[in-house]
Amino acid sequence: MPSFGARSEIALSSAHPLLMRVLREAVREYDCTVLVGHRGKVEQDAAFTSGKSKLRWPKSKHNVTPSLAVDVVPYPIDWGDLDRFRALAVVVRRCWDAIPAAERDGYDLAWGGDWISFRDYPHWELGR
Repeated sequence: MPSFGARSEIALSSAHPLLMRVLREAVREYDCTVLVGHRGKVEQDAAFTSGKSKLRWPKSKHNVTPSLAVDVVPYPIDWGDLDRFRALAVVVRRCWDAIPAAERDGYDLAWGGDWISFRDYPHWELGR
């Protein structure tokens, strides 16, 4: 059964407890890596400048503490294999749906792969 490595655990530790919960469950079923949870100003500015984010500091959900966003990729990483990102999304959504609504504290979960104007396949975020 897959589990997160030390680098993924460090990145995930900066995320909201609901994101930690759903991803720790998802990795048991689908091997994946957490690339980033919280981003500070320098990291967010670099993500914006490189085109990996459409938002400047402090507008991203990565910029709050705990982070309301994480970037997660199937392991091993193959940026061109979007079918694996979609398969991971099915698992993450199933794990999210398994959390009772009363425990979700009014949050919903959104995947950047569903966005139309800027598809962000690694990105997951909480919203209300």
